[in-house]
Amino acid sequence: MTTLIVNAQVVNENEINEFDVIIENGHIQRIGKDLQHVATDRVIDAKGQYLMPGVIDDQVHFREPGLTHKANIYTEAKAAVAGGVTSFMEMPNTVPNTLTQELLADKYKIGAETSLANYSFFMGASNDNYEEVMKTNPAKVCGIKIFMGSSTGNMLVDAPEVLEKIFANAPCIIATHCEDEPTVRQRMEHFKEKYGENVPYNIHALIRNEEACLKSSTFASSLAHKHGTRLHILHISTGDEVVLFEPGIRTNGQILLSDGQPKLVTAEACVHHLWFDAEDYHTLGNKIKCNPAIKAPHHKEAILQAVLDNRIDVIATDHAPHTIEEKAQGYWQAPSGLPLVQHTLNVMLELNKAGKISIERIVEKMSHAVADLFQISNRGYIREGYWADLILVDTNAQTTVEPGNIYSKCGWSPFEGVNFQSSVSHTFVSGNLVYENGKFNESQKGQRLLFNR
Repeated sequence: MTTLIVNAQVVNENEINEFDVIIENGHIQRIGKDLQHVATDRVIDAKGQYLMPGVIDDQVHFREPGLTHKANIYTEAKAAVAGGVTSFMEMPNTVPNTLTQELLADKYKIGAETSLANYSFFMGASNDNYEEVMKTNPAKVCGIKIFMGSSTGNMLVDAPEVLEKIFANAPCIIATHCEDEPTVRQRMEHFKEKYGENVPYNIHALIRNEEACLKSSTFASSLAHKHGTRLHILHISTGDEVVLFEPGIRTNGQILLSDGQPKLVTAEACVHHLWFDAEDYHTLGNKIKCNPAIKAPHHKEAILQAVLDNRIDVIATDHAPHTIEEKAQGYWQAPSGLPLVQHTLNVMLELNKAGKISIERIVEKMSHAVADLFQISNRGYIREGYWADLILVDTNAQTTVEPGNIYSKCGWSPFEGVNFQSSVSHTFVSGNLVYENGKFNESQKGQRLLFNR
């Protein structure tokens, strides 16, 4: 089916222009003015709406296999496309952990059969699977994930000789979770002795504190510079860490430093670290317990500033659902992570309404830069010949978050009761109109992301 989108305000490559766009055979066939005369099967009048490249989320936890009582690839990809996320990269801390090429292939099979969004899956590293990690195909797999701090699923890699070997020989980009494990454990014991079981929720930011994050991120950066490794540090949660990164410049599909050299160490900010702060523990408690922790208010301002000056390169979610019953346990028992993928774009557009970031910069950080950073083939931009991963967004239509319109399997959101002043009306995934005003078309599944490496 060919589709003509007319009268759209196209947000692409730091400009906003009114264009018509034709989609054919899954791709953007033509971009131009006054294309209404071209015969197509379907016409969508996008007057008053923005047409953007779909969001590419480089960090999600969709919990399949093994944890499907919380979520699965089908349900979470459905939530993703409803929120304008057309492609995702999913993490290896499932059950079993994705530590062999065979287990990685199993996840790709599930994605091909069930995901409404385009998909890729990280290969997981452990203290004893070096040979399997080295078999990772850089053209077909988004990257290698190393937990340099324990989190949900505890895939901690802390053997120095293993870290040295992986950083020295990694066949593709390494993505790290950075929290210093000895620091976290020491502080955890301190607060257990102080409070016992009756722990205030905001203690999470003091246990998983600035020191733990900075120490681990510094160590990871030093390994990358020592071995010339492409490193991507996930979910920066402190202003302290920003000093580790240099401003990047996107040029011809690459992220470069001011001297023209490729940016070796890149970084990601997540929407919950830009929206929430430690004051919100008083009302949301364990619902916003996540690793690394949401911290004091000044950190979210520093992280946003780092996004704006290109020290932080991309914006993602770290979508990590748990059941509300699991979250209702006491602090020590409740797991870390929160569901975010359905409302990630709403959050950023709310910051736009507040004058904190432009729409052009949102598209850059959530689409263009992600495609460039991971070298994704023919996605992340509105260009003729590229895959038609496109969304239509009305920034004057309200989205009220309530249990009845949450698509994540867990059925709850930390944004419940929030009235976002934006709404995604249409989502195209590889040319297929998969979501339209609350209705899903599941006739086609998403595609496996490929990489120009």
